[in-house]
Amino acid sequence: MTPAPTTGPTPAPASGPRTNWAGNITFGARRFHRPSSIAELRRIVAGSERVRALGTAHSFNRIADTPGDLVSVAGLPERVEIDPERRTVTVSAGMRYGELAERLYAEGWALHNLGSLPHISVAGACATGTHGSGERNGGLATAVSAMELVTADGELVTVSRSADGADFPGMVVGLGALGIVTALTLAVEPTYDLRQYVYRDLPGEQLREHIDEILGGGYSVSLFTDWTGDGINQVWRKLRVDGPDAATVPEVWHGATLAEEPLHPVPGMSAVNCTEQLGVPGPWHARLPHFRLEFTPSSGEELQSEYLVPRSEARSALDALATIRHLIAPVLQISEIRTIAADDLWLSPSYRRESVAIHFTWVKDTPAVTPVLAAIEQALAPYAARPHWGKLFGTGPEALRNRYERFDDFRRLRDRYDPSGKFHNELTARYFPSDL
Repeated sequence: MTPAPTTGPTPAPASGPRTNWAGNITFGARRFHRPSSIAELRRIVAGSERVRALGTAHSFNRIADTPGDLVSVAGLPERVEIDPERRTVTVSAGMRYGELAERLYAEGWALHNLGSLPHISVAGACATGTHGSGERNGGLATAVSAMELVTADGELVTVSRSADGADFPGMVVGLGALGIVTALTLAVEPTYDLRQYVYRDLPGEQLREHIDEILGGGYSVSLFTDWTGDGINQVWRKLRVDGPDAATVPEVWHGATLAEEPLHPVPGMSAVNCTEQLGVPGPWHARLPHFRLEFTPSSGEELQSEYLVPRSEARSALDALATIRHLIAPVLQISEIRTIAADDLWLSPSYRRESVAIHFTWVKDTPAVTPVLAAIEQALAPYAARPHWGKLFGTGPEALRNRYERFDDFRRLRDRYDPSGKFHNELTARYFPSDL
């Protein structure tokens, strides 16, 4: 911990990001900042009444918004510090996963998991519980062993699993409510290669009868459906070259047929932006994401929602959604189904339960999508579905409180780190009010 600065914030720049990536949220901040040093960030935070951090703005609700000062961490000094003995890397909060991955790969190291998009920031993804895929792979935040953050009084604090074991699992998926993260330390492992295969037209009866085998059929597996019929449009299997599944890849797998050309998850779109398929071996960071870092996968003309249900309830939850597919399909671009391992992070949607994530990429029409979200949440309520914190959802505070065992513990932790509510915003105040 270092002493707090004694001067107020530096002047805000005249311009800055005003909307999120999708353009469905216009930020309400009075001032926008892009500090170029930790000292400058500390002055901003210490002198602000209300402040929030902004990463790559790849959120679809108001989790990053504030009526006060919005601070981009992208301009902070770049850090990529690899510790081979401890098998960790310390990285600046605003760095994108794709850029970090390239640096790690060049030094012979890897992360255990990546999201579909390599364009998202490390701190933002971890703070909201973004997860990637794989039945034995925890979400991205499970790699975090330490964090540096600027707290409400402007102090620079380091917290770690080893030194703050009781509270640390409540801080990693922190929703930006405890402070502004400046750096994270992540576990790394020796680099590895994968092959990516895509299958077409998985019959619905095969999924119902063999759902565990299918979802567990690779290091990372994604099922894509448009909900217009009973089956699955595409199955993306990512297999480690050194893994048990890499030796034999059948042309027909559970009734699905191996694709003979690269495919995009959304029907009719070019696969040029997608990571390489057809079983061509390649490094982990060039296969785990669905999209290439050097391309923009879309223009932001979409909305997103995601709900995580217990792995044991996956079949029943999908059957429940099938009863409202007539509502889902007309406003949907594509839906993705993946597995995530259980973890101990208090606000992770996979907290203490093996999970299946059901993701929806919608057309960019909020009035049309909103009632469909309500229908989905009603259909998934019996399965205690936990929504992704950074995407669109309407689940109420009391329902979410009942789905997280450490909900009130997080509120107490938040009030200890931010007693004046400096990092409060509309979303966090609604779900985590201070009046315990």
